Amino acid sequence: MSIENYIRDIQDFPKPEIGFKDITPLLADPKATEECLELLLKGVNGKKIDKVVGVESRGFFFGTLLAQKLNAGFVPVRKPKKLPFTTISATYDLEYGTDTLEIHTDAIQKGDKVLIHDDVLATGGTAKAVCELVEKLGGEIVQCNFIMELTFLKGKEKIGEYQVYSPLKY
Repeated sequence: MSIENYIRDIQDFPKPEIGFKDITPLLADPKATEECLELLLKGVNGKKIDKVVGVESRGFFFGTLLAQKLNAGFVPVRKPKKLPFTTISATYDLEYGTDTLEIHTDAIQKGDKVLIHDDVLATGGTAKAVCELVEKLGGEIVQCNFIMELTFLKGKEKIGEYQVYSPLKY
């Protein structure tokens, strides 16, 4: 089974000239979801993980599954004013403006081994901001995990100091 067959391209979403990689068909099929999870776990390769940080919102789907399989805690990183406790934030550039992400201040303890997960590595701005948040709280980033990497956008260069794993590359 190839999980790539369960990812559909949506043209001109969320704006004209953008090609969106939609993972909802992957999520709708339990066998494809299991295969994707196994590929992501293979990329972790037995590393010790204390926390899995999932990036809003598509990073939550496999982030929680990874955390469960790795016997680790799950930490959501969300857009502003979505988390109820004290937070810290990081602002980053997008192709069409800026955005901000937040994390609870007590979500990661100093020395926690952290796996960061999102569905797509594109320009790397989101991933870089999440790395900054994790390190500000004292976490040690073990790896940044993605279902897919859009290599032509060179996001890996922005987070090149960290180990990056993605089973699919476009």
